[in-house]
Amino acid sequence: MKKNSNKFHFECINCGEHYAGDEVKYLCPACNEKNQKDQPPLGVLKVNYDFDYLKESQTDFSKLKSTGFLSLLPINNLESLPFLKVGNTPLYKVNEGLFFKDDSQNPTYSFKDRASALVSAYAKEQGWGTIVAASTGNAGSSIAGICAARRQKAIVLVPEKAPIAKLTQIIMYGAKIVPVKGTYDDAFDLSVLAGEAFGWYNRNTAFNPFTVEGKKTVSFELFDQLGLKIPERIFVPVGDGVIISGVYKGFEDLLNLGIINKMPEIVAVQAEGSNNLINNLNSATFQITESCTMADSISVDIPRNFYMAKQYLKKYAGMAVSVTDGEILDASIRLSKTYGLFAEPASAAAYAGYLKMLESHQIGKSSKNVVLLTGSGLKDIAALKSAINLPKPIFPDLENLKKIL
Repeated sequence: MKKNSNKFHFECINCGEHYAGDEVKYLCPACNEKNQKDQPPLGVLKVNYDFDYLKESQTDFSKLKSTGFLSLLPINNLESLPFLKVGNTPLYKVNEGLFFKDDSQNPTYSFKDRASALVSAYAKEQGWGTIVAASTGNAGSSIAGICAARRQKAIVLVPEKAPIAKLTQIIMYGAKIVPVKGTYDDAFDLSVLAGEAFGWYNRNTAFNPFTVEGKKTVSFELFDQLGLKIPERIFVPVGDGVIISGVYKGFEDLLNLGIINKMPEIVAVQAEGSNNLINNLNSATFQITESCTMADSISVDIPRNFYMAKQYLKKYAGMAVSVTDGEILDASIRLSKTYGLFAEPASAAAYAGYLKMLESHQIGKSSKNVVLLTGSGLKDIAALKSAINLPKPIFPDLENLKKIL
């Protein structure tokens, strides 16, 4: 196995400059100088591997799986990963055309654990003991839990209006939580400054290129769970654009190894009240609309991974759909009552996108569709209060029970 710095290199998605694996940590230095506060960041780095080298030794998917896909990860040893069971989440087949990939089964109940586990492992191998992150909740609770398992210190900066359930998780895992007056973007900027000032490793979405690498593992699992086949379509909830980029990146790695010969159609689903990413896919300049949606985890004014997500959607002819908060709430209720899957609004948005396309006859009867469920409904109970109607208590006798039934 090649050593870490030679195992992969970075490529800037904007200027195309290449950097050795140990040359930079976060954004492309040249493009970062051009960044503006009210625009998605330039210079996000993509991680590339030596696929010619890998083709000679590990073109067989079973070999890749048997080694935990280590040759496609930017770490040297799987033992650097936390002992917690991250990934390998259930894929539920509910009928011939619909599957749910339930990533609420991860240790901190969200998809974000895939990124946090890899960032934590890389930090361990490089000797960083403290990891900082800005988060609206899920990424923060994720890095807090993973760091607790790895005996690392986590510092989490959150906007003051983050959901209490997610803040509770962060505190219970023992991380240092820092509420910030302002938005997620304010917390993000402060975390970057703090990392530079105090020598902490930064886990921030998109800013750290390994967040995409952690999230791409879901694609390897889907290919495996579907019998070494790809689905026709995958529905992904989108905020910053990192999860959808990870889904694309995983399948792209398999394409580059010749294991698959085409990309599934990937559908970016955003809340109508926060769809800055898909609204700007065909725009010459990025225009921001202030976000307002019940789907907290995908409520983003400035999608940090906009340019990578846009490149993937354009290159592989992906689709995009916006759904209303009403459609999200309805999807969350249907998931719970029909399938026993309680998803947070941001997660249910992906199912709302599926239902919208199904009802408009955009999905063929024989197609296989995967809906990515990225977080537990217990993450944000307050957002679902309009759907909850608790009956009044009754006196404990059969007559009163009959009335309420």
